[in-house]
Amino acid sequence: MLIHILRAVTLIAVVFFIGGCSQFVGDNRHNVPVPKALLDRMTEIGSSPTEAMAIRVFKESSELEVWKRTNTGRYALLKSYSICKWSGALGPKIKEGDYQSPEGFYEVTPGLMNPKSAYWLSFNVGFPNKFDQAWGRTGTNLMVHGDCKSVGCFAITDAGIKEIYAMVRESFRGGNRSVHLQLLPFRMTEANLSAKAFSPHAPFWRNLKEGTDIFDATGQPPAVDVCERRYVFNRNTPGAPPLDPNGVCPVQSYSTMAAI
Repeated sequence: MLIHILRAVTLIAVVFFIGGCSQFVGDNRHNVPVPKALLDRMTEIGSSPTEAMAIRVFKESSELEVWKRTNTGRYALLKSYSICKWSGALGPKIKEGDYQSPEGFYEVTPGLMNPKSAYWLSFNVGFPNKFDQAWGRTGTNLMVHGDCKSVGCFAITDAGIKEIYAMVRESFRGGNRSVHLQLLPFRMTEANLSAKAFSPHAPFWRNLKEGTDIFDATGQPPAVDVCERRYVFNRNTPGAPPLDPNGVCPVQSYSTMAAI
């Protein structure tokens, strides 16, 4: 009798264990709705979940900003998040295994979303992009994700990634092909650039500032391309093919940056 009771208790425990774990295997975490507080904030600024979206990351202050396109056509700041952990130092990622979080301009597309992340949820930042490839830079699986661990990624905590992932997902559902992503060393002010003028990365950061200045002035993400191994922004030649990242920049490219 005792043996039968023990077997029954064991079976119940196994069923309970499997049932308890099942919520973490094939669950629906990637479809969790955007929280009501964020929906209310979107309404307040004249936006909606399906509107276009941009993200700005600032390493030095460990901040991530979510921006949404509003009914004026300009983007407005929706919410700021504290980054729990990023790795390395100020400056771009150079090679696989350098434990460095990247910097630059990226586009997050639907194929970069990872609903089965080991860090709750995540999306790939798109490194290496065209600029990085022109410099021969290497690295894989550079993510914005949950938890508070980083080996080249931006860890935003589980609570943060739940909200950010949901907003990116809804932006895609609205027909937007990508989310504009700016990974920056610090807020791109003249004061900050002057304070770091002797860094070997100063020319690269000056180039990044060209793009962030456009965003600040127009309220819209710039169109980004690469030539002469530097970023150029808002080329005014409709229908022109993408630039050769190692080729000469056409006259209408506004950037004047020298490489790193």
